Amino acid sequence: MSTLSAENLNLTFANQDIPVLQNLNLNIEESTLTVILGESGCGKTTLLNILAGFQKPSSGLVKIDDEILTEPDARRAVVFQDHALLPWLNVAENVGFALKLKGLKANLIEQKVAEILETVGLSHVAESNIWELSGGMKQRVGIARALVSHAPFIFLDEPFAALDAFTRESMQEFVLNLWIKEQKGFFLITHDIEEALLLSNQLVLMTARPGKIVETLNLDFAERYRQGEAIRSIKSDPKFIQLREDLFERLRDQKVQRVEELA
Repeated sequence: MSTLSAENLNLTFANQDIPVLQNLNLNIEESTLTVILGESGCGKTTLLNILAGFQKPSSGLVKIDDEILTEPDARRAVVFQDHALLPWLNVAENVGFALKLKGLKANLIEQKVAEILETVGLSHVAESNIWELSGGMKQRVGIARALVSHAPFIFLDEPFAALDAFTRESMQEFVLNLWIKEQKGFFLITHDIEEALLLSNQLVLMTARPGKIVETLNLDFAERYRQGEAIRSIKSDPKFIQLREDLFERLRDQKVQRVEELA
């Protein structure tokens, strides 16, 4: 199993005095769930962009095992909040688009796409147009497009923020089932505390100005789901509720402190 790591990452944008990220270190193990939680502006998406290879840090390294990474590659796939699907292509064509760009033969693309659509439960809409799908199904297509590359690390940037509560919980269950089946390393950004608790083995708390990691929590809620416990049972556990409230208070205090600093 591989490890994706950030070592002493720093980033300061031009014409800004305060760093966006400062002395940030993080290890993401393949087959684990890592969630970044923090107030808006703490650098969560910037960190994801650096880990994915889209943004270069001012200093520091991104590595997979002992290999230094300097640009995007097929080992890291990203699912964006707005799913970024191509509306002129149907579901199967969207999922297979990157494989087509790589020059794979049509029959191999068809085989790989069929396998992934089966994995994410979308075989029945393979020929459907994107605009015919619900929000949750569009996100599944986005995740299928990431999975088809067989990347060991999947990044999700607020992927369920626009979904209603029932669809969102359905997608949370979907991600947990994928994690159990695929054994990939998932890296998720969210503002939703319940989602962060449920979908993480490693919950990373960040603070802003500058963005840095203040604490890492090792949690067992996802593992309890793997062992057969229902999501509603997990979310109603007093331990889960207490931790949710504690995190809410901490994030609220962060927000109040930042407002006072800017006043």
